[in-house]
Amino acid sequence: MVPKAAPTVLATFRAQAEACRQMDAPLTARIIDAAADLADETTLTGRRILQVVDHSGYGEATGLRLAGGLHALARRGDVAELSAFYTRKADDAHKAVRAALEARDAWLADWLNLPPQTNETARSAAVMAGILVAARRFGLPFRLFELGASAGLNLNLGRYRFDLGGVMAGDPESPLVFRPEWRGAPPPVAPVSILSARGVDIAPIATDTPEARERLIAYMWIDQPERIARIEAALAIAGRHPPQVDRGDAADWTEARLAEPAVPGTMRVVYHTIAWQYFPENARGRIRAALDREGAAATDTTPLSWLRLEVNDDRSAYELRLTQWPGGEERHLADAHPHCAWIEWRD
Repeated sequence: MVPKAAPTVLATFRAQAEACRQMDAPLTARIIDAAADLADETTLTGRRILQVVDHSGYGEATGLRLAGGLHALARRGDVAELSAFYTRKADDAHKAVRAALEARDAWLADWLNLPPQTNETARSAAVMAGILVAARRFGLPFRLFELGASAGLNLNLGRYRFDLGGVMAGDPESPLVFRPEWRGAPPPVAPVSILSARGVDIAPIATDTPEARERLIAYMWIDQPERIARIEAALAIAGRHPPQVDRGDAADWTEARLAEPAVPGTMRVVYHTIAWQYFPENARGRIRAALDREGAAATDTTPLSWLRLEVNDDRSAYELRLTQWPGGEERHLADAHPHCAWIEWRD
């Protein structure tokens, strides 16, 4: 008997497929739709999908998890029919997914145990734009703390180069350049000095093995080779400058980091990008409470900022928001494409 949760979970596959179509990833959309059609109790992978209890409306991002696993198999060449679909030598998504389930069912079921780790480096452009706003106000060097950091590639944003509506930021010599389509006024011009950057993730991916790097690349969509090229470049930089990512619960970690004494003359920024929706509700409440507590003690020499690029409550836009203490003022800085192909400045 199919568990009661199954229709809801499979509905999240359909929603994710539609999101892929809207973001110019039709091949990935067809793979996710085919996976939903083929999810039943005859395979380990199907049973694993149908057993998901959907508490958040995101179905534990199971569709994205499976899409990553199928892309990984295609890149490895383990399933000929799947690789043929991904390289556009074949056009039957159902045949491709069915072949993968027949050949690597246990492997795919195991892949689903870990959450998706997109670690989209282009989102660092939105983060840098927000940092420019904070830098303009306080003029202090930064200590960065990222929640849901995945492999920590966005912790290296100080080693990337940015053109944000004509405002240049980051390392002018970096081989990795982000130049999103900019809409509206540019962000402020301000010098940015990053003293340290540290992150946390419930299941961080190290960047020091070929297997880990392949896992990260697999979560990029095959339809968008520019994203694959970006993450490969970011991984090369991470090889020279390994990010510091702790394994742990985001709420526990935030409370611990903010309980550490503030260093006068530096500014702490807690930030996250498309991660908030994956945190349990109680964790979100604890993080916000920790920020409010520490923010109440912030001064102009020990300021605190909360910067986030997240989908809004009615899922109509991805919003870049910044809250700054002292004062606790919240600003809606920009709306953005979820992969930051464009940023529309509102502040």
